[in-house]
Amino acid sequence: MDSQGNIVIVDDQPNNLRVLSGILQQAGYKVRPALDGAVALKSIKSSPPDLVLLDIRMPEMDGYEVCRQLKRDEQTRDIPVVFISALQDMEDKLAAFQAGGVDYVSKPFQMEEVLARVRAHLKLYRLQRDLQDIVEERTRDLRTALESLHESQKKYTAVLEETILAISMTIEKRDPYTAGHQWRVSLMAVEIARELGMSSNSIEGLRLGAMVHDIGKIYVPVDILIRPGRLTELEFSLIKVHSQVGGDIMQQVHFPWPVADMILQHHERMDGSGYPRGLKGDEILPEARVIGVADVLEAMASDRPYRPALGLDLALAEIRRGAGSIYDQDVAAACLRLFEQRGYSMPKATLDGSS
Repeated sequence: MDSQGNIVIVDDQPNNLRVLSGILQQAGYKVRPALDGAVALKSIKSSPPDLVLLDIRMPEMDGYEVCRQLKRDEQTRDIPVVFISALQDMEDKLAAFQAGGVDYVSKPFQMEEVLARVRAHLKLYRLQRDLQDIVEERTRDLRTALESLHESQKKYTAVLEETILAISMTIEKRDPYTAGHQWRVSLMAVEIARELGMSSNSIEGLRLGAMVHDIGKIYVPVDILIRPGRLTELEFSLIKVHSQVGGDIMQQVHFPWPVADMILQHHERMDGSGYPRGLKGDEILPEARVIGVADVLEAMASDRPYRPALGLDLALAEIRRGAGSIYDQDVAAACLRLFEQRGYSMPKATLDGSS
């Protein structure tokens, strides 16, 4: 005997209901008969069955409409509907499938055929439900895993930021003239990126990259960094190596952002006149282009061992002059908007919070 299944039979002919109900009950199924569509819908929605056997020609509401209503309801849309009808035209059969039916049995039917199709569709329905349960369980497991991963990522990012702050402070302790430079560049870079509409994830990576963009200066002797006079060509070439060294150092750290390339490229220029690789245009990371503009602006507006601050006006004039040639056009425009239209001011804070 077949394992039990709950089946609703809908037919306006009592004799048809008795015959089908008897066949299915004898085969071990639980059967609920309904003489019209309205009664059937009420019965199905109050206690959803495993299968519906549905006649087409019925008064008031035909089988097509019953099926369509079942398929529109989230609670009943997955229940398989098998049409059983005396209608033989292909159009009638197509209409049954278009309404949402999974099969069509023609009257007069053979008992063996009905039982075979019932077994097949009940098996498919159970497999579908089992699969859905598995998917829901896996989805819950995945959601839990993602939440755990998110927490781990937050902790990792916090540790990473603390490490970057420590590195940044170490660099700036070697060069008191530029104390707070990386921090201020980072603050400006973030505001420029927001003005550009960069994603929050990209901005977070940019912020961290800008905070250590000069890490390669660890390689440069302190006496060259703080020398008040003009540097020789050899000394300047030694300073220029800092972006390559910084990129190499940070390449060993696995960031979720291209921080090493930001550091490597922050002195590259759109026309290829920058260093260390002479990259041009789209060869330069968007984040590196932002850091490059913020770096120039902060450096010109601040004191240096070899000159006093040139002031914000001259720094902005330099960005305007180089927009589209030396500096990325969009980045330069965003920077100028910040200061000239948004009322943004040059940051004064240093890493330790002092002014």
